Amino acid sequence: MATDSLSILIYLAATLLVVIPYGLSRRARSARGRAILRESIESGLMQPASLHPLIDESICIGCGTCVTACPEQDVLGIIDGKAALMRPANCIGHGACKVACPTHSISLVLGTETRGVEIPVLGADFQTNVPGIYVAGELGGMGLIRNAIEQGRQAIEAIHAGLARGPGPELDVFIVGAGPAGFAASLAALDRGLRFETVEQETLGGAVAHYPRGKIVMTAPVELPRYGKIRLRETTKEALLDFWRDVERRSGMRIRYQERLERVERCEGGFQVTTTRGSYRTRAVLLAIGRRGTPRKLGVPGEEQEKVVYRLLEPVQYRGRSVLVVGGGDSALEAACRLAEQPGTRVALSYRSRAFARAKPKNRERITAAAAAGEVDLALGSSVIEIGSSHVRLDFGGEHRELENHSVIVCAGGILPTGFLESIGVEVETKYGTA
Repeated sequence: MATDSLSILIYLAATLLVVIPYGLSRRARSARGRAILRESIESGLMQPASLHPLIDESICIGCGTCVTACPEQDVLGIIDGKAALMRPANCIGHGACKVACPTHSISLVLGTETRGVEIPVLGADFQTNVPGIYVAGELGGMGLIRNAIEQGRQAIEAIHAGLARGPGPELDVFIVGAGPAGFAASLAALDRGLRFETVEQETLGGAVAHYPRGKIVMTAPVELPRYGKIRLRETTKEALLDFWRDVERRSGMRIRYQERLERVERCEGGFQVTTTRGSYRTRAVLLAIGRRGTPRKLGVPGEEQEKVVYRLLEPVQYRGRSVLVVGGGDSALEAACRLAEQPGTRVALSYRSRAFARAKPKNRERITAAAAAGEVDLALGSSVIEIGSSHVRLDFGGEHRELENHSVIVCAGGILPTGFLESIGVEVETKYGTA
């Protein structure tokens, strides 16, 4: 009996040695998570920039595998035994959390209850409601380079699997766009022996080619068709584009640059595609275009002047000038910081909100440091109401301020090509953060 009692006491003591530290650790973890969440709420950083996790608390077991799997710091955490989004604005859509979750309690969604995101209605095979028309990459809400490459590859696999056999149009697929998704799709089509053409209205890389010089492009290992594993983690846009050009050259792929899509019409056996340089008949169409084909304008007096542009190409051309950057996303913050590096350049950044909720953490840290050093004048909570020949006028909630100005760079995103999509019958829906 004494031996049994001693065994029980030893068992209880051992159990307490495990349970008590675990309980204390769990409480500390929850407290830290709540503090980070509270900080995000107070800073106005609760809006994810793109694809992000939606957690079903009813089946989440709080194991923390999603927290460990996430490549970004403190996006996810465990609060009161359940996974939670602590820093939503830091999420850039890797999707590793969903893959790691053992209970399938995580879905990846676009938009939130308060901010909708318009995207084409797509099936699991990336096909729209119009049979034969597919969408991959940024237009479908997938802006991350790694994910866009994978979507382009998968879309071609779906097209290849569903191709009708026998006589028909001269092309199997017509690919529009040579950004990450379109480039990967073109390589996959080449790999599958498909008859295809790829057009790009500008240059290789799509939106990536227009990033500011020296911008760090975040990538992760990804399988590029016909090439293999890309093992890039952090590299500049120039290095990434050089790599893609080398792959393009060695693969023998031909992309028709400076050729813009104009119309897509149904015809016997597929589609008649018209561009600025020709006409093509194809069984399928893959739209791998961006969401910002048409820059979003401010709609204020003076915007029609030549000094107003909608992206930064060469910071050196603004040396010694007074420049206003408008916007609060990554492109605006990066432009302002790059301009501030130019000798004698005076930079102001106007943004309607008081927090950069849509920008990546590194860019938020960088702009904050630049402002603290006096290199950038942050005009948060302001909007442009007039652009003069030598000045700009800003509105701060009813109070007006005039700044000396030589150039204005508007980085306010772009307008989704909804009209074009509707003209070819593709349905567009607004996502509000639901699975």
